Amino acid sequence: LVFISIFSFLQVIRLYFSYLCITNKMATSASASLSKAVKQQYMELPQGDKVQAMYIWIDGTGEGLRCKTRTLDSEPKSIEDLPEWNFDGSSTYQSEGSNSDMYLIPSAMFRDPFRKDPNKLVLCEVLKYNRKPTETNLRLTCKKVMDMVADQHPWFGMEQEYTILGTDGHPFGWPSNGFPGPQGPYYCGVGADKAYGRDVVEAHYKACLYAGVQICGTNAEVMPAQWEFQVGPCEGIDMGDHLWVARFILHRVCEDFGVVASFDPKPIPGNWNGAGCHTNFSTKEMREDGGLKAIEDSIEKLGKRHSYHIRAYDPKGGLDNARRLTGRHETSNINEFSAGVANRGASIRIPRNVGQEKRGYFEDRRPSANCDPYSVTEALIRTCLLNEEGDEPVDY
Repeated sequence: LVFISIFSFLQVIRLYFSYLCITNKMATSASASLSKAVKQQYMELPQGDKVQAMYIWIDGTGEGLRCKTRTLDSEPKSIEDLPEWNFDGSSTYQSEGSNSDMYLIPSAMFRDPFRKDPNKLVLCEVLKYNRKPTETNLRLTCKKVMDMVADQHPWFGMEQEYTILGTDGHPFGWPSNGFPGPQGPYYCGVGADKAYGRDVVEAHYKACLYAGVQICGTNAEVMPAQWEFQVGPCEGIDMGDHLWVARFILHRVCEDFGVVASFDPKPIPGNWNGAGCHTNFSTKEMREDGGLKAIEDSIEKLGKRHSYHIRAYDPKGGLDNARRLTGRHETSNINEFSAGVANRGASIRIPRNVGQEKRGYFEDRRPSANCDPYSVTEALIRTCLLNEEGDEPVDY
């Protein structure tokens, strides 16, 4: 009887742990369970002289990306070799059904890391039926502004933070009914109990390098399941182009793994770090000897235009960033402008080595993770180089 009781107890324990494993299983998409080996049989088939070009664009939310593919008769060597295309804007929050055709204008081309050479990824601008830009096509004005200051060679580097989630919106690797240990061991952490989802990060990094995206680094962030990749240095309009394509590649990689990449600036409320897109900026003058004076002049201009930049730094005009820029968790207060050397609680940080060498760049820590890089970089140029003032951009 004692033996039977012990055996029954062990059975109960085994069933309990089986239940825990089931309830703690991460929610992933159904397509992730499809056989990748079967798919690979078809991906390896020859395609003759034909080329698949995946056209990518920003939808009417200003955050979402859409894509579709067309066949080309030969490999395009430049943007000029790519034809315009169109799509149904009523299904992407960009038009009404009664007048829904929108134009896709190829703007930047990259190698396709999913279908591989000679196939292409094509980032596009979107125009309405009357050939005017859609409300979320911020590339057009950004390009115009960048061209105006091309002789100053503006360089940018953007640090894109994101959070890996299950398809149910729960952070990857977190207990289903609780929280992981407090922040501290996760930033640049190593080990299964500290780094959540590294496979996604490694796959994304390699895919970006293959595509020709100017990715320059990556690291685990302060909150578990939160990561960052850096893109740059990029000059002018290339910054926005490369960051948007890096985001697209991340979404596609996550699709293959059955998880979701979130750019929400505060995905988990409470005592957890938010997600930003810190933006590093310099000009030729700032990078040369004595450039610290130009850096300080730009920071002074930024301080006089804080509200304009806050509106430009997230797609909801500052509402998203209000959840993140609280003055806590390595952020400044959204209502106040501040700057300092090596100060990660300031609006603008001057790196310590820049202060010592008296030249280099500064970091604007205000942009949210879901910002539009065209809007962010354009705002910096308008204030720092075109000397605009006030709460509204100048119409050139």
